[in-house]
Amino acid sequence: MNKNKICELFNIEKPIIQAGMIWCSGWELASSVSNAGGLGLIGSGSMYPDILRIHIKKCTQATNKPFGVNVPLLYPNIEEHIKIIIEEGVKIVFTSAGNPKIWTNHLKQHGIIVVHVVSALKFALKCVDAGVDAIVAEGFEAGGHNGKEETTTFVLIPQIKSSISLPIIAAGGIATGTQMAAAFTLGADGVQIGSRFVATFESSAHENFKNKIIQAKEGDTQLTLKQLTPVRLIKNKFFDEVIQAEQSGASIEELKNLLGKARAKKGMFEGDLIDGELEIGQVSASINEIKTAAEVVNEIYSEFKSVIKKISLLDL
Repeated sequence: MNKNKICELFNIEKPIIQAGMIWCSGWELASSVSNAGGLGLIGSGSMYPDILRIHIKKCTQATNKPFGVNVPLLYPNIEEHIKIIIEEGVKIVFTSAGNPKIWTNHLKQHGIIVVHVVSALKFALKCVDAGVDAIVAEGFEAGGHNGKEETTTFVLIPQIKSSISLPIIAAGGIATGTQMAAAFTLGADGVQIGSRFVATFESSAHENFKNKIIQAKEGDTQLTLKQLTPVRLIKNKFFDEVIQAEQSGASIEELKNLLGKARAKKGMFEGDLIDGELEIGQVSASINEIKTAAEVVNEIYSEFKSVIKKISLLDL
């Protein structure tokens, strides 16, 4: 792809970014995506600082192509994570879940490209003020934590595109080349894909979780815990308990107690499909097979180019 803003910004071949997801995005997945021509991201949100350093070092050994780290800004060890990222020479950082102004300038002073994830136009405008290099515009179809606005990707991308000039990476509900083409038609310069990469051999997610994803049908995920931070989950016993608590008028404190600690680790990393928190997107309903990360990147990009070509040849 010639002169694509995202390919130029990251020095990659294909404008496909693998989301830096907790419990799923380790060095093996990130390096595999980067080696396939996309941009792999290490998900630091489920890593202690020393573990993050190990993953960065292993990723550097496994690929000579660009890769990055996703950093949730509300992470308790954020200062240590930032320090390690700088020390290890990581050149691309995606930030999320917090105010981009806090760390963007500091990261850019060390020559790091900074991208921030947003769920609404108002947050995209704040990113412009913060000086980020690009924006991930994520619709609420996405798995994991979402914006309270519940804006879909189809609505969000054009709103942001018409208001800012920064490169836009679409996310939420994208797992095929056709969906990638739709995002580009709406104004995206690249795509960030999460759920499809969870169900890969290189993903560090538990096999039970991967198999649950490829069995998922339409309607098997739902946004919940809206009083805390909205999160899209696969329905299971824990999900049912959350819904029951919310319907009975549970307080925020009661919901926090129900959620407890390490609930996502229990589900996604340890494979407890009953009591674990299973974060995945709506697009899981169209994921039917566990594949290699390279297969996912290449199949999506090939289909994307084919669809774009067909659109350009339409006789209207």
